[in-house]
Amino acid sequence: MKKISLLLVAAMLVLFLAACGTDSSNGSGGDGEGTVYKVGIDTTYPPFEYEENGEYHGIDIDLFTAIAENQGFEFEFDAMDFGGIIPAMEAGQLDVAIAGMSITDERKKVVDFSDPYFDAGITLVVNKDNDDIESVEDLEGKTVAVKNGTTGAKFAMDNADKYGYEIVQFDDSPAMFQEVSNGNADALLEDYPVIAYAIAQDNLDLKIVGDRLNGDQYGIAVIKGENQDLLEKINAGLQELRDSGEYDKIVNKYLGE
Repeated sequence: MKKISLLLVAAMLVLFLAACGTDSSNGSGGDGEGTVYKVGIDTTYPPFEYEENGEYHGIDIDLFTAIAENQGFEFEFDAMDFGGIIPAMEAGQLDVAIAGMSITDERKKVVDFSDPYFDAGITLVVNKDNDDIESVEDLEGKTVAVKNGTTGAKFAMDNADKYGYEIVQFDDSPAMFQEVSNGNADALLEDYPVIAYAIAQDNLDLKIVGDRLNGDQYGIAVIKGENQDLLEKINAGLQELRDSGEYDKIVNKYLGE
């Protein structure tokens, strides 16, 4: 009798453990059916990502949504400051990120990128009434505003001694734009399509000067060595959207022909 009872307990334990192992509807790193991937975004970055009337819009939002539909996987967006996205990925709080993120050697140490999906490039921006600054060579003794965690911030830090300017950092683009508009900073560094869109849409008291300072490309990121199946789906979906013309429709919706 005791032997039968022990067998019954063992069988119940096996069933319990099996049940505990079948819930994969959420959680980072899963590739099974029913997984809902958590996608990091930064909604202070129009035309790529912004929030309006409680809904997310922009090139990145529409593009990732179209890729997910094309490849048949589920996801949910998680908005946060840009500088916190990669740390959140490292902590297992995000599975993937699409946030106007430039593909750099430094970031490649901790994330794997998709194929490039947009050609960007950093540009120098000043107050529209400023005729003294026409290039980075004119920044000596000036103050340059940057957004934390961006390639613009890295460029500024790498070249501060060379060009002799001071740096002030911000967590979001609108605050950075305002700092130059109101004269508290002399210039800012921002990705060209972002600042060109902002100036056109919001009538900012800013203007772009000089040539683009680099040839940045944006990529979709997953934590290094993880979610490779998802990355393959992202690349496949991105290529299909390019081939079908849907990619161009998404970009032109926000940037025009």
